[in-house]
Amino acid sequence: MRHSSIRIITGISCLLFAGAAWRLAPHSTNDFVVQAQTAQTPKAAVAKSDSAKLQPATASVSKTSALPGLIAAPVTEIYTAKRGEAIPTIARHYLSRTSYLTSSELADAIRSANHKSEDSNFLKSNEQLIIPGILAAPVTEKTIPVAKDFEVRAIYLTGFMAGSEHGLRVIRHWREVGGNAVVFDIKDSDGSVTIPFEHPLLGQHNVYVHDVPKLVHFLHSQNMHAIARIAMFRDERLVVNHPELAVQSRKNHTAWRENGKLVWTDPSNPKVQDYDIALAKYVAGLGVDEIQFDYVRFPAEGDQQDAQFVFQKDQPQPAPDATKEPGKDVIVKPDVILTSAKADRGTLPQTAAPVQSKGTKANAGSRKPKAQSPKPEVHGIQRSDVIAAFLKRAYSELHPTGVLLSLDVFGVMAWQRQVDLSHTGQDIVQMAKYCDVLSPMIYPSHFFGMDGIEHPGDEPAHFIGESMDRFELITKGSGVVIRPWLQAFHWRTKTYSPEYIKIQVETARQKGGVGFLFWNAANDYSKPFTAMPEMKSANYKDGSKDPRYFRGDELPTSTIAQNK
Repeated sequence: MRHSSIRIITGISCLLFAGAAWRLAPHSTNDFVVQAQTAQTPKAAVAKSDSAKLQPATASVSKTSALPGLIAAPVTEIYTAKRGEAIPTIARHYLSRTSYLTSSELADAIRSANHKSEDSNFLKSNEQLIIPGILAAPVTEKTIPVAKDFEVRAIYLTGFMAGSEHGLRVIRHWREVGGNAVVFDIKDSDGSVTIPFEHPLLGQHNVYVHDVPKLVHFLHSQNMHAIARIAMFRDERLVVNHPELAVQSRKNHTAWRENGKLVWTDPSNPKVQDYDIALAKYVAGLGVDEIQFDYVRFPAEGDQQDAQFVFQKDQPQPAPDATKEPGKDVIVKPDVILTSAKADRGTLPQTAAPVQSKGTKANAGSRKPKAQSPKPEVHGIQRSDVIAAFLKRAYSELHPTGVLLSLDVFGVMAWQRQVDLSHTGQDIVQMAKYCDVLSPMIYPSHFFGMDGIEHPGDEPAHFIGESMDRFELITKGSGVVIRPWLQAFHWRTKTYSPEYIKIQVETARQKGGVGFLFWNAANDYSKPFTAMPEMKSANYKDGSKDPRYFRGDELPTSTIAQNK
């Protein structure tokens, strides 16, 4: 064969080989990626061709993955999991950036968005998840101003409960049966701060309500008034970490203990006052509608003669007769006058308390309070002066924020016994000047030994009526609103029931109360849940124009709409 023929045949073979190779190879790498993405992306996460706003995922994709994954739709984000990572862990990580209130709610939403079963938890390496409810910015909320005589119908929740999924169910149920407000802990009586808050005296602490504006926004969306409770001067956490801020012992020159417990800060210490006011002002700026001070008093138990406070620095030791009952020749021992009642934060006037009068169901609440004996002459600054001065300052700093200020006070203070006043410093007449609402804790079971009634817990009409009469009398002309704490627990009573709840609410209203607050330390409101619809249905019985139980005030809907 001629050499030219060989060259021709060889050239033709090369051309045929090159053509075959070209046909087998992809024309464009990008064409392959598009096909792969279309094949790999679930329909729920694929962008519509006419949607210009849809953005790619902001979360990083594993370097070992050769193919891109899901595309984030609006208000979502894509997360690429590590091997063995769990959905609850991812939910806790993302919670602050989403519209969800609890990590369990977010975890359920993640499962739903990714078509996973309810018990799905652990993920594969590089598995991608749609995270729903992503916020463009943190939630901000505004206070909804209301008149101080707005009729609050509230339950109390601990910080732990308020920040839980169960707590949200309780709130929704309370709203369904006719409630319109919730009191929730910001700082409890052991000093535990339940929210994120930075202060030199506080340090690291457990947080249960991770996002106060988000919780308040939820309450407002339910047309509910948000009340933030702050336990003031009883603060075990603070005095354990800073014993120099505690009440001091005259005998031992160390932190004073109330019946062996180191739990009381010195209410007259400027650093303590600054700390509590700083917390209150911070919370007021988070959108709550009301700040409630509890334990705004001095310690009432323990060896009072041994307790020394900053305001007494230049004063001599109090004389033994400082705790003498007016008109009596005997000294009532300080440690038997006011005794804490379990977890219900009230006081039990013991049998040493003077008997005011006899009381029965027949005359319950029908008597007018007797005029009080003249107060004995005292010299120098008193505990009541310290409390009043503190409240004057706190009110002046909080009132401009638009929140209401309410104060929890002992129910027994309505009797204005000098021994109680000298211990607690809760002078109701002075305190009424520097708040919008007074909330006396008038739980019937806590009046042990009073009015000659052996079982006060079973006489709600008498003790609610008598207490309200007295508080109305001593605050007359002050303009303060009386909104009582009522008993929603079965301690020291055999008659606790929905009817018991109704008797308290009706009596408080008849005696001038505006609204009410239910206290249960365990947050069990089964009896009020039953009583509320019954009260609502009987509210205007027999065609009366005056409601029997409550007016039924609601928040202004126009303001709520503006906050959304």
